[in-house]
Amino acid sequence: MKHIELYEKLEQLYPTVLRCEWDNDGIMCMADPNREVRKVLVTLDITESAVKKAIDENFDLVLSHHPLIFRRVAHLDVRESVPRRLLMLAAHGITALSYHTRLDAAKGGVNDMLAKALCLTDVEPLMVDGVPMGRIGTAEKEFSPQELALYAKEKLGSRQVVMADGGRLVRRVAVVGGSAEEGIAPAKCMGAEAFITGEAKYHTLSDAHLGGITVIALGHYETEQQVCCALADAVKDRIPEAEIEIYHANTLIRL
Repeated sequence: MKHIELYEKLEQLYPTVLRCEWDNDGIMCMADPNREVRKVLVTLDITESAVKKAIDENFDLVLSHHPLIFRRVAHLDVRESVPRRLLMLAAHGITALSYHTRLDAAKGGVNDMLAKALCLTDVEPLMVDGVPMGRIGTAEKEFSPQELALYAKEKLGSRQVVMADGGRLVRRVAVVGGSAEEGIAPAKCMGAEAFITGEAKYHTLSDAHLGGITVIALGHYETEQQVCCALADAVKDRIPEAEIEIYHANTLIRL
C-alpha cells in the first residue's frame, strides 16, 4: 500500500469532522506519496529522538497522536526544532502523519483506550463543546477518592498523581486524556463523581472540590500513550505485512 493510500484509509477511520477547529493534524510531511508502506514507527510525539530512530532504522512512515506541526511554521530553518525535524524527515523520504483531537473523539481512540485501561464499563461518549471528546462509565467497584487516584495511578503507570477530593464515594467516572479541564462541567452534568485527565490548572484543581466532584490528574503522557496500540492495530489491519514498532518518546522526567 502506498503512503497516500494509507493516509486516505486513516482519514476514513479518524474523520476530520471530529477534529476541533483550532487543531492541526493529518499530513505533517509527505515527501513521496507513492512510496510503499513497509515499516511504520508509532509514537505519541514525533520527538527528535523518534525522527533519528526512524532514519537510523529505515522506517518509511511515522504515525503519531500529537502533531509535529501545531503552530505556524514561518520558515524552514535547521536551527529551530520543528523545522529541523521536518527537514530530516523530508531528506530521507519519511512520511509523518498525526491524528490529534479527532483521535481523542474517535471510536477506539485515546479515550476509549483510557476507559479500557481503567476497566470502566457501560462506557458512553462525554460531549465537550459539541464533540465526543471524552468518555464516561462505571468503575468496577465503589472507591473513595484517594483509592480511585491510587488505583488509576497504578493502572496507567503514572509516576505521580494530583487530586482534588470531591468529598464523596465514586462509582461513575469520566475520562478525558491529555489536558482537558473543560470536560469537568459536562462530566458533572452527566452525573460523574470523578473526572480523570492528564493535567489541569492549579486553580481548577483547587476549586474542584467545591462542586462535589473529584478531579484526578495523572500526567498528559500517561493518559494518552495507550492509544499507540490502537494506531498500530489500525495500520496492521490495513497492511498486515507491514513491520510496526511502538516507540515510547516521553521526554519528561519526574523525580
